[in-house]
Amino acid sequence: MPVQPVAHTTEGAVRGTVDRGLAVFRGLSYARPPVGPLRFAAPAPPERWDGIREAVEFGPVVPQSGPLPAGPSRGTDWLTLNVCTPHPGRAGLPVLVWLHGGGFISGTSGDPLYDPVELSRAGIVVVTVNYRVGAEGFALIEGTPANRAFLDQIAALEWVRRNIAAFGGDPDRVTIAGQSAGASSVAALLTMPRASGLFRRAVAHSVGANLCTPALAAEVTAALAEQLGTAPTTAALAEVDPWRLAATVTDLDSTLPGRLARWGRLAHTGVATVPVVDGEVLTEAPWAAPAAGGARGVELLVGHTRNEFRLFSVLAGRHGTFTEEDARTALELLAPHPDGPDAYRSALPGATPEELLETVFSDALFRMPSLHLAERNAAAGGTSYLFELAYPAPAMGGVFGPCHGLDLPLAFGSLDSPMGRHFLGDPPAPEAVELSRELQQAWIRFVTTGEPGWAAHEPERQLTRVLDARPETVRYPEQASRTIWAGHSPTAFDLG
Repeated sequence: MPVQPVAHTTEGAVRGTVDRGLAVFRGLSYARPPVGPLRFAAPAPPERWDGIREAVEFGPVVPQSGPLPAGPSRGTDWLTLNVCTPHPGRAGLPVLVWLHGGGFISGTSGDPLYDPVELSRAGIVVVTVNYRVGAEGFALIEGTPANRAFLDQIAALEWVRRNIAAFGGDPDRVTIAGQSAGASSVAALLTMPRASGLFRRAVAHSVGANLCTPALAAEVTAALAEQLGTAPTTAALAEVDPWRLAATVTDLDSTLPGRLARWGRLAHTGVATVPVVDGEVLTEAPWAAPAAGGARGVELLVGHTRNEFRLFSVLAGRHGTFTEEDARTALELLAPHPDGPDAYRSALPGATPEELLETVFSDALFRMPSLHLAERNAAAGGTSYLFELAYPAPAMGGVFGPCHGLDLPLAFGSLDSPMGRHFLGDPPAPEAVELSRELQQAWIRFVTTGEPGWAAHEPERQLTRVLDARPETVRYPEQASRTIWAGHSPTAFDLG
């Protein structure tokens, strides 16, 4: 392989580099920078160029919000992707397109957590994507497209469809994948007719339930504009520096506890700028209707961790402090009504307030959307493979348990990334290395063949792969939660 491999896309030639024996192309524009006249617009096709463009650096970081944003970087060419390929001159390799998480307000494709090398070495072309987050991607502004981030993702998939053969990939063997907000994006893409034909399979880890109605989204935009001292219009908000707008989203999120009476469940989850069920880009909650769009009959690998919420309670400094009043509020807001709060207390008679709160948060925000997506996909004629990660993160005295995000370093094999070391220690325990190998192989088999290595999930046996120090395939472990939520898919957040 040449030291500086060159690929010819439909827009022009690009020159990458070699990283650990693989050809890597970074910062490839799949749409024009969404600034100036294109601010808050649908993604516009990238411009063509003559000659060869260098593609060795990650693209600029999208404006970020929240407690863990990636730092600002120069440039506004935010809509970029990266390609890692084992054989740029070969044809027909399977393709994995990764959509990062980050609560819809942060995240970047260049995070070392998403190092593609281990997966690409197995014969997969790995594409990682930047897309607009926070207000840039999701604020509902009259006269502009809703859910611009999802439109960005579709534009990235269209770029893959046009160009991935130049990197050795097969455009008819594309798997989309994501975790948390990225998994919610995958679930949304399953419902969108305009995404039809752009992918064949899907991987969704910890599908988030963060969606809101247009009425609530409009109030969020108005509150954001009020904090900025401007009008909630396209023209006014377009005058605000993107990083200042992102910082104001962070400020708005800090006020959410005081908005509980009006904004209900949205205020309780801590993030205001989330996807909106607008009736055009996103017509309904994805876990309730995957068969309505382009993914009818999709092969789906979906799962969650056993204690999704623990990560957030630890990071917020609340672990070990939740009271009976906290549990009562969480059950009233998040459990299905009318019987859900009592059903949780009956199903978990010896549970502490903290255990009740963690269970209902984990169920309402991640576990039940993931389970219901698997069930709806199977009912629509697709094939769903379900997993639960039960292995507890050993670092920091085991405080995190099997928490949200622990699956990422295991799946990518990025155990030495900052997040990998944070969860798994340095060096990781032998059982963590072995579990990482199991999950990686499941991904590789699924992307390549459509089967991860265990039986499909179906209504009667409900077979689920439980990933622990000793993985096993059993009946879905969270039966109490499944029963409580039977017939109650999580709904979009609305005004209180």
